[in-house]
Amino acid sequence: QVQLVESGGGLVQPGGSLRLSCAASGFRFGPFDMGWLRQVPGKGPEWVSVINDGGSRTYYADAVKGRFTISRDNTKNTLYLQMNSLKSEDTALYYCTRVSGGSWFENRYEYNLLGQGAQVTVSS
Repeated sequence: QVQLVESGGGLVQPGGSLRLSCAASGFRFGPFDMGWLRQVPGKGPEWVSVINDGGSRTYYADAVKGRFTISRDNTKNTLYLQMNSLKSEDTALYYCTRVSGGSWFENRYEYNLLGQGAQVTVSS
């Protein structure tokens, strides 16, 4: 079964850290660019970060630059998002995605597979 399963979400105080993991199965993980989207109720999804197949190229939304780090382990078919210095505005449902197209030049990405989501809540 082709799927992405996120874990690691939760409740954290402002300034704290969380690490999201995404376990991929049912397809060859290595050749795909992968990414994280987040969504807040009432708003459209926002690309948070993307990483290329080899892990050598990354994209970060301006809102998370310097605080979040995307990484991947192709031997474990796993994608990660390390989130530091969390703010209340980072509260969202975070989705792991398999990137299917778009443009690195334009920082525009498309996906064709989405996980079930991991809730991240930043609150004191």
